[in-house]
Amino acid sequence: MLRVMKRRDLLAAGAVAPWFAPASVFGANDRLTFGAIGTGNRGGWLHRTFQKLGAQCVAVCDVYQPYLDRAVKESPPGVKAYVDYREMLEQRGIDFVVIGTPDHQHKPMLLAALAARKDVYLEKPFSMSLEESREMAAAVRRTDRIVQIGMQRRSMPFIHNAKKVIDDGALGKISLARAAWNWHFDAPLDNSPLEGKLDWDRFLGPAPKRPMEPKRFRWWRGFYDYSGGNMTDQGTHLMDVVQWMTNNGAPKSAVCHGYICKAKNGEVPDVFTAVFEYPDMMATWTLNYCSAFDFDWSITLQGERATMVMDRRGYRIYKDPGGHPRPGQSGPATEIIAEVADKDSAELHPKNFLDCVRSRREPNCPVEVAAAAVAGPHMANLAMREGRRVTA
Repeated sequence: MLRVMKRRDLLAAGAVAPWFAPASVFGANDRLTFGAIGTGNRGGWLHRTFQKLGAQCVAVCDVYQPYLDRAVKESPPGVKAYVDYREMLEQRGIDFVVIGTPDHQHKPMLLAALAARKDVYLEKPFSMSLEESREMAAAVRRTDRIVQIGMQRRSMPFIHNAKKVIDDGALGKISLARAAWNWHFDAPLDNSPLEGKLDWDRFLGPAPKRPMEPKRFRWWRGFYDYSGGNMTDQGTHLMDVVQWMTNNGAPKSAVCHGYICKAKNGEVPDVFTAVFEYPDMMATWTLNYCSAFDFDWSITLQGERATMVMDRRGYRIYKDPGGHPRPGQSGPATEIIAEVADKDSAELHPKNFLDCVRSRREPNCPVEVAAAAVAGPHMANLAMREGRRVTA
């Protein structure tokens, strides 16, 4: 069944039932072939990972010659190299494409891949705006293509385990969720000449035309023309988990404040806090790229019975003693009553996609989930840039 979701339904989708397409044409021993569009940092990892998982790379595409040259070297003999992704999509014998480009290219590349009848693994964040999310999701549902969005926590067993524990009532009613990401991060925002040839016009694609500035290519996430900044980059991951664990879709409203602390040559804040309103709880999302205290990502879910802290180590549940501790007693978050380690690999998510390309079943992160995950960060960006409360 093909279905186009209304905007409010799309943004409210926290999870969807399995969606089935026609049976696979692939045999059990057929080797899937793919083309990689964008082979820089994350795209390069995906290019190598899909090959490690058994898929054959037959085409690579990048607008930066050093990345393209590296991808060719890391591919089997005979791989074809392209600068224009549209030309790559015309190549015969490609089962799926991997899109690991800057955010502003996600929509046109996804639509072009769907038109070329390709399955797609698309890196997060899903879109550049709420409107793009609606258009992209509807476009996918008009086809029978398998589309997975690269939010790897959706394929990590320890997070699925945490979801079951929460659903079983271990935390009780959750009143507040706190997502955070702390890195001491120096963005490469220098404007010195690039090493190697860059096709600047193709890099810009649908973005506003402007003279070439190397810093915009080196750290495109520092500019709103090409991304939603740090807000949607890391926020997509964490707010998805918050909404998944608490059975929520996109938030009802968002407010946000932030500022540029160190990344002075860019446009996007490297320190901010957003607050999201849900029907029966609140959530905050704080990023600080200027301090490594409480290093890396974490999600704290505060319930009336217990609190769960999730991070790269796994999750821990702390008993809530109730009331106020007396002088000399420990604080409430000291007694661990359950603990599960994170031993999961990010490779599980691409593997799930390959499994779904063969079986034609819905992948772990379909487009509705991805749209709901990035909706709050999109709203927070608007709230911060326009100085107002943004509602869904």
